Amino acid sequence: MLLVRVTDNLTTESIFTQKYGSLSKEEAEENAKRIEDVAFATANEHYEKEPDGDGSSAVQLYAKECSKQILEVIKRGPTIRDEKEVLASDKVSAPRDTVFDISKGARSFIEVKEAEEILKPLKEPGNCYNKICFSNRSFGLEGARVAEPILASIKDQLKEVDLSDFIAGRPEAEAFEVMNIFSTALEGSILKSLNLSNNALDFRCSSTRVGCEGGIALSKALKTCTHLKKLDLRDNMFGKDAGVALSKALSKYAGLREVYLSYLNLEDEGDMSIASALKESAPSPEVLDMAGNDITAEAAPIVAACIAEKQHLTKLNLAENELRDEGTIQISKVLEESHLQLKEVDMSNNSLGRSGARVLAKVPVQKPEFKYLNINGNFISDEGIDEMNELFEKFQDRLGSVDENDPEGGGDEEESGEGEDDEHELERKLENLEANKDE
Repeated sequence: MLLVRVTDNLTTESIFTQKYGSLSKEEAEENAKRIEDVAFATANEHYEKEPDGDGSSAVQLYAKECSKQILEVIKRGPTIRDEKEVLASDKVSAPRDTVFDISKGARSFIEVKEAEEILKPLKEPGNCYNKICFSNRSFGLEGARVAEPILASIKDQLKEVDLSDFIAGRPEAEAFEVMNIFSTALEGSILKSLNLSNNALDFRCSSTRVGCEGGIALSKALKTCTHLKKLDLRDNMFGKDAGVALSKALSKYAGLREVYLSYLNLEDEGDMSIASALKESAPSPEVLDMAGNDITAEAAPIVAACIAEKQHLTKLNLAENELRDEGTIQISKVLEESHLQLKEVDMSNNSLGRSGARVLAKVPVQKPEFKYLNINGNFISDEGIDEMNELFEKFQDRLGSVDENDPEGGGDEEESGEGEDDEHELERKLENLEANKDE
């Protein structure tokens, strides 16, 4: 309908057509289409810069631009057939969404020569590419340096950038530097969409005070980041509900190497959900940090079952929980005869007594690379501390400080020498638990 009205304005007899000549219907229709495109693009650009407006100013600009273009075409007058190319060059071309996509070719490494060749179209003056896709091509350091000034030169016109799976097969240090180069090149651009998926990136959102609602939303988003190698969400206020939501995302992760989920207020429900999810996924994490999450002995069997599957662990941090002797013994048992790569265990501030400490002290045995055991801040009796020092006499540097241990904090049983009986009783409970599980 709008094109018809513009065409009518170009062909209807008026004082201007009497002065400059009338356009044929064919030429008027051609010009009407160009005029509408130009006016719409101009108004749309104005609207995008003022997204909070009601659109009325964009409509006014559209009408004004149409009138301006119509008048210019009428004043130029009709064009004879031989001058068609002149007409086309004189008129303003409407900017259109133009995609530059190199993802369709063979999966390959992009170095200097190929980068210079395939990115040539982006260097052409006046190009109107506003969507680029570099997915499925792996950029090396030199190739990225070729792309940097080219991307910087067109960043103001870009709306959508797809950099998914574009550093595959690169060493970690090189991959990070490539990412930094592309980030610098695109800095300041106003994008509607940026795709960085499938790049095996780390994700960190620690100490940002994210609450339960934000934690649930973040967990839903993390479901799509299945190639993460490092996840760091430490020191937030997720709570158990966000913990359960996070477990659903973790169930999809196969490549996690480092997991930092400490101080999230997960409580047993959240802790058990996450431990169950990690047990079935992420077969080779090297770091597991779940400190400060109120894990009790009730959750210990599920946490222990998860840890039992992670034979590549080098660092385990369960500090500042409420595992006590019962929970500590269950976890210590799964570490005792396996996990040969284990180097550090932190069980500080767990209301741990003499019996739990004695079993935990067996963990470093037959682990040639073991470096450090932290049991500080617990309730181990003086006799228990003496036993620990004796056990670690030949490698004292492996046992951390116990200067914050409170020998009187655990009650009278530690002082009465009943720790050994407690240990045997707890071990019997553990054996019964395992027997029931097998049934």
